[in-house]
Amino acid sequence: MIKCPCGSNQAYSHCCEIAHQQLSAVETAEQLMRSRYTAFTLADGDYLMKSHHSSTRPVKEKKAIEKWAKSVNWIRLEIINRSKGKATDTEGTVTFNAYYFDQGAVEVIHEKSAFVKEEGNWMYLGLAEN
Repeated sequence: MIKCPCGSNQAYSHCCEIAHQQLSAVETAEQLMRSRYTAFTLADGDYLMKSHHSSTRPVKEKKAIEKWAKSVNWIRLEIINRSKGKATDTEGTVTFNAYYFDQGAVEVIHEKSAFVKEEGNWMYLGLAEN
């Protein structure tokens, strides 16, 4: 069994791979955030673009994002907080730390992410306002 990088303690095939194959299978904002973290660990730029809201999607940066994602060693994801973002909601936030190893040092991305539904699917909008 290949454990899912998102930290769920499930097999990748029973976790984020489902989201990567079918975005509409994502039920919560947290699940989308976890699947996006896993996509970064796999340098899956296609999924990162597909799961990014159309109004903020950085299509021109896709190759640079993939290159950077491949250049670091991902360590783990830590969910700190979540607000709304359930299956019945239309918006939500997830605060997390994503740890990675880069050029001999452990680095962390700390972010409060905003998620909204677009055409019925959860999508990453960008940084949430505090």
